[in-house]
Parts: sequence; C-alpha cells; structure tokens
Amino acid sequence: MRQRRTVPNAISTAGHLSAIRENKPLIHNITNFVVMNETANAILALGALPVMAHAPEEVEEFARMAGAVVLNIGTLWPDLVDSMVLAGRAANDAGVPVVLDPVGAGATALRNDAARRILGEVDVALVRGNAAEVAFLAGESAEIRGVESMGIGGEIAAVAQALAREHGCAVAVTGVVDHVADADRIFTVANGHSLMGRITGSGCMSSTMCASFLAVSDDHAAAAAEALAAFGVAGELAAARSQGPGSFHVALYDALDALDTESLTGVRIAAV
Repeated sequence: MRQRRTVPNAISTAGHLSAIRENKPLIHNITNFVVMNETANAILALGALPVMAHAPEEVEEFARMAGAVVLNIGTLWPDLVDSMVLAGRAANDAGVPVVLDPVGAGATALRNDAARRILGEVDVALVRGNAAEVAFLAGESAEIRGVESMGIGGEIAAVAQALAREHGCAVAVTGVVDHVADADRIFTVANGHSLMGRITGSGCMSSTMCASFLAVSDDHAAAAAEALAAFGVAGELAAARSQGPGSFHVALYDALDALDTESLTGVRIAAV
C-alpha cells in the first residue's frame, strides 16, 4: 500500500468545517443517555444536524440517510447492541462512515462483548476512545475504573495503530495529547484544555465531532485529527472565558459555534 503523507492543517480543518456548515450532514447517534443532550448541542453548535434514534424499527432508515453514524456504548443493554449492529450494517450498505465509541470497554463483560461484536459485525471507519479502552480492544493491559481510563501498558500511539491495522479502520485516542492512527500514519493533536476532562461527556462529544468531520471527508484518520484539533481549540477558547467547569460547559457550545478560519490557525496537528 502506498503511504499517504498528507498532514492535516489549519487550512484543511477550516475547509472541512465550512463543508459541515454548508452541507449540514445528519449525524445519527445511538448514544449515551447521560450526555445525549450535550452531544446533540455540540453537533448543532459545530454546524451539523443531530438525531438520537435508538429503536430497532427505525435505526436502519436513519443510518442510510445520515452523513455519519455514532455507536456509543456508554449506557448499555443487550437489545441496544442489536440496534447498533442494525444501524451499522445499514450504514455500511449505504457507504456511510461509522464511529464506535467503546465507553468502558474492559470494565465489564457486557461492554467487552458489545464492543467486540460491533467490531466483528460492522465495518467501523473510526474507533474513538480513551487510552485504556483502545488498549483493551488491542489486547494490551489496561486499567478501567468505572468507565474511566486509569492506565495502560505499552506506547498508546503504537497500540492505536495496531488496532487500526487489525480492523482496517482509523483509531483516535483522546487524552492530554490526542493520537490518531491508521495503517500508515500517526497524527498527534496538542490542542485542548484540562477543563475538558472535568465535565461529563467531553469524550462523547469528541466522537460526535469526529463523525461530523468524517461526514465530509473520505480520509478518516486526517478528518478525525482535524475534528479533535477543532474541538481542542474550542476548549481553549471556552476556558479563557470560564471560571470553572460549570461556566466552561456553557462556554464550550459558544466556542464551537464561533470557530472560524482565524481561530483554527491555532490547530496543532503533527505527523509522528
């Protein structure tokens, strides 16, 4: 395979943001009930359109008309996994990219089985998780407490690339520094702020941001890196006008809405 060396940057990020706002792709989320409102508002603030549809009777229809589909296992029960697989397969048939957010993978047998089943039965374009979730899916040692990442064994960028090669997808690992890998490339994203880790749902919002960018780009790894950089810039802008997690939460939506070419000159994406 010929290696693609294009590194996403502020110009391409701004271009894809403009495409999102012009085309307003529908982002179909089967997602975490704890933060469903937050993820819907984040999608709207970015410029795309959210739908939160979970019933098996309609998920296939929504998946086929969507620009991207997000499967988030944060609040889980067995029938919901069936809906996710139905939606994922319908998206595959329609050429719609699927993002898997394996919340808490490694913590319980239900979550482990759900994540593995989705990866086995759906052609996932992007896995977006924290370090421990991605490490678990890649077969590395990891510590999960609840649904939070506590620590991993191994170098996470290499672990992410191993998982990407195994499943033929892109893998994004979010943390203090974000890493995005496909079979040939690894990107690092250094944008963001510590307050992003002090509100519930910032990881879930990261996945929906990635889905929105994947809806307007065929280069899934580069699009995910751009999405995480844009979200990180919004976090930096929001933190500058916040007094703590509560005001930051509100300011984050305003910052996403205000993203433009000038603010995106601050994206920090590098190829490793």
